[in-house]
Amino acid sequence: MLSVLFAVLAAAANALASVLQRQVAKGAPDEHTFRPSLIVDLLRKPAWLGGIGALIAAFLLQAAALDKAGLALVQPLLAAELPFTMLLLGWLVPGAFGKVPWAAIGALTAGLAALLTAASPSEGPGRPGPVGWAIATGVTVGLAAGLIAAAWIFSGPLRAVLLGVTTSLGFALTAAYMKTATQIITDSGLGAAFASWELYAMVATGVASLILLQMALASGTLVVVQPALTVTDPVASICLGLGLFDEHIRTGGWVVLELAGIALILVGSIGIARSPVLHEQHTVSRAPHTRHARRVRR
Repeated sequence: MLSVLFAVLAAAANALASVLQRQVAKGAPDEHTFRPSLIVDLLRKPAWLGGIGALIAAFLLQAAALDKAGLALVQPLLAAELPFTMLLLGWLVPGAFGKVPWAAIGALTAGLAALLTAASPSEGPGRPGPVGWAIATGVTVGLAAGLIAAAWIFSGPLRAVLLGVTTSLGFALTAAYMKTATQIITDSGLGAAFASWELYAMVATGVASLILLQMALASGTLVVVQPALTVTDPVASICLGLGLFDEHIRTGGWVVLELAGIALILVGSIGIARSPVLHEQHTVSRAPHTRHARRVRR
């Protein structure tokens, strides 16, 4: 299925972007999380800009996948980003391939297969109307605002988790806008898409989600951020697909296997995030700021 291929390639491109951006964003001091200077500083980093290029490629591949399939199928497949990230680090970092957590990768992959097999998502005929968009956008923005307010109050791992969940909600809503934009392009052409409000909502939501992603990566270790990113997006996207586009998944007894799949995805993402390779990368990227702080204190 072409949509599956496009979604898997989008996950691989996202993984490349993640590897490049984490090398830079993880070096940002925690106190810069909510400052505009964080993004300004990142814009000066070639590796971070390379990550943006990979994100653009992933965006186009994701749009191609959503043009041919529903949110409930495409977005869960993007969870393959995490195994791809691990494999890329294993290949790029000397001596790291032997430390790749194959059991965790297997658990995540098995969970993804179980979720999609049990849910058997199918694209629906629906296209959101004004009321549907108002409800979906209002609920998502309301949840995001509450999570950001909580993240402002707390610090450390809890802040990272809250921002990770918020980021995934934003990306799920972005995908919903993206699907509508691709439908408009398919039905009426590119000019009609530029005349639609959904395209600009997609851009605004995507940019906001990207900023939230940088804040999440700068707030805590991958052990706490990545599971939140990996699990929330598929769940939120399935809900949006069902509510906005009349997509269908199997219910009844299949829900048990679907929940088991989500649990395996969570276990696998935690196992991968705990990998020594990712911890070594985090330590190296934090080191320059640690040395700078020591010089300042002296």
